[in-house]
Amino acid sequence: MNIRSLTRGDGVVIGAAVLLLIASFLDIYSYDGAGAVEMPNAWSSAPLLLGVVLTGIAGAALIVVAHGLPQVPKVAGLDLGQFGVALSIFSAWSALANIFDPSGGVNNVGDGSGGPDAGTGLILLLIASLVLAAGAVASPLVPALKSALLPAPKPAAPQPYGGQPQGGYGYPGAGAPQPGQPYGGQPQPGQPGQPFGTQPQAQAPQAQPSGGEFSPFWFAVPVPRPLFAEDGSPTPIAELAPGTWYLAVEQRGPSLVAQTQDGRRGVLQDTSGIQRG
Repeated sequence: MNIRSLTRGDGVVIGAAVLLLIASFLDIYSYDGAGAVEMPNAWSSAPLLLGVVLTGIAGAALIVVAHGLPQVPKVAGLDLGQFGVALSIFSAWSALANIFDPSGGVNNVGDGSGGPDAGTGLILLLIASLVLAAGAVASPLVPALKSALLPAPKPAAPQPYGGQPQGGYGYPGAGAPQPGQPYGGQPQPGQPGQPFGTQPQAQAPQAQPSGGEFSPFWFAVPVPRPLFAEDGSPTPIAELAPGTWYLAVEQRGPSLVAQTQDGRRGVLQDTSGIQRG
């Protein structure tokens, strides 16, 4: 799981889940003139615990895990994130129902002055569940919430276009291919401009590429972006995550043919804002 693929919307969801957990330990009822009587919390109420607290936390966990995985598993045709959004909305709906009827229809309890009012814990549960539901629904829709929660660190020093980055989060390291060589191949001294995916010929030295030819380079994306198959299929084959370096091996108009560290190749259609190594 790559935490750098999480967005600001995921940060809102995580914060709301933490607030749900804190609120579950606070009083859910409030009586006038109750004095020092100890009030129950959400852990003493099965409807609140199951319908609001645990449902909301489970929904937040599914949303975050779905965004952190390179390929989201699906259940009954829906991915985990969609299930998480549904659970978050249900948690907010349950909290709203409890705030209108804290006593569950039971009156004349306590000191006989009437039913209880909503306590601090119940009010915070409602606020947290509403924020959770709003964050879950708005994350894929609001541009500000789609931005990366943790931006990719810049390389140690600027490198020329087509150069190799010197380090940074996710950089494959010394065992990775150098630009101009096939992935998994061995570096060949004296041939830095050899086209990607070809083997050096022993009979004659390879010519250096002219200034107009494409040179492979490392790059990172600012936000998670899909990588599509080279045959034009609309279904993504992978998702490029911020904070990880990928190798661009070919340019097709405004798009790039990129290769992931596990050897998969695909077309990156949205190249806006990419960071070259």
